Amino acid sequence: MSRKKGPRSGGPGARRSFSPGQKLDLLTRYEQAVEAGEGGAFLRREGLYSSLMSEWRRARDAGLLQGKPAAETVGRPSAEQAEIARLRRELQLAQAKLTRTETALTIMGKARELLEDISRSEPDGPDVFGLGKR
Repeated sequence: MSRKKGPRSGGPGARRSFSPGQKLDLLTRYEQAVEAGEGGAFLRREGLYSSLMSEWRRARDAGLLQGKPAAETVGRPSAEQAEIARLRRELQLAQAKLTRTETALTIMGKARELLEDISRSEPDGPDVFGLGKR
């Protein structure tokens, strides 16, 4: 009788735990990998799940991972911490939207100026067909 080889052939492994510093490091490296389009490969290589990254991101945004000693456990954010994290994310989104809007308004203003310059440079003549100046 031959034994199967696979990830669980020796039985379940010990559950891993991570210090707050390790969580921050892995989360930073994961976010860099995502920007490079390699997020899934990073998770497979490290043996992690995307849901774990989401949980750690929420904890980081709520301020639960900063300044913790290596051996201290990190619990769930309180209602107040979760609200602060939500408001920070909302503020980030609003600032990004404001930046896009300001850029769009600048572009529209420049387009308007260009069209006015073009219309000023055209000779004045009768509009016989009602189609506008050509």
